[in-house]
Amino acid sequence: MSQVSSSMNERAERTEREVTKVVPSMPTSDGAGVRLNRSLGTAALPMVDPFLMLDEFRSDDPDDYLAGFPDHPHRGFETVTYMLAGEMQHRDSAGNSGLLVGGGAQWMTAGRGLVHSEMPKQKDGLMWGFQLWVNLPRAEKMKAPRYQDLAPEQIPEVEIRGAKVRVVAGEVEGTRGPVQGIAVEPTMLDIALKPGARFTQLLPAKHGAFLYVFVGAAQVGPADGVRVPRGAAAVLGEGDSVTIEADAEEGARVLLLAARPLNEPVARYGPFVMSTKQEIQQAIADFQAGRLG
Repeated sequence: MSQVSSSMNERAERTEREVTKVVPSMPTSDGAGVRLNRSLGTAALPMVDPFLMLDEFRSDDPDDYLAGFPDHPHRGFETVTYMLAGEMQHRDSAGNSGLLVGGGAQWMTAGRGLVHSEMPKQKDGLMWGFQLWVNLPRAEKMKAPRYQDLAPEQIPEVEIRGAKVRVVAGEVEGTRGPVQGIAVEPTMLDIALKPGARFTQLLPAKHGAFLYVFVGAAQVGPADGVRVPRGAAAVLGEGDSVTIEADAEEGARVLLLAARPLNEPVARYGPFVMSTKQEIQQAIADFQAGRLG
């Protein structure tokens, strides 16, 4: 069994996070009928502050994804699209556009609002990736929209004994991810573990955190940990590190997410995430009047 660590010199006084809840993802559909599995943003797991939703879309059947996500509005939060395979074209009401490809990511700050679309650019083959929603502080909900579009080569990889970690946001062994300037100071890691490998990642003690297993299975936490199967999310308790051990036969691939909680009221309605019901009503009125983007 191999042992890997994000900081071999910081073992002393480290407090391991334990799994407080394991939630299987639920099949659903979104957009114009794209089939996906939702692990965060359900009745079983409404949010892990400041994270609001996590969807995995994975299919090689074009009928499951070709309809895509046509024009729809957003206000008050951030959407993160991380592609593993396939291609997705995004456009918005301000004239911005770009192509997301396998291994690439986009961190979109919707802020005060825009109307955008995400549509597949392939007729067949595997379409696989994630969409994550991240809340914005109330003070930043009406800021100007912006994009951080990341080509695959812009996302650094760190190889540690038995593990390969793609660093979208946060830091591993002194390597920082390219996503910058986000209020909640996120960590977003794609961790691929060989069979039986163990990986320990330091996390800010006050940050909310969870992980999602999308290949194989993993034991998470100190000692024997809690087994988390493929397609399930594990909410992490307090502490300043987390240890993940891959299944001895299959290995594992895990999306690890952490960020500073906002501890603010959350009002949600469809594609709008604000702080009060009145702000939601204003967002709907602004959209209907064509004032978003």
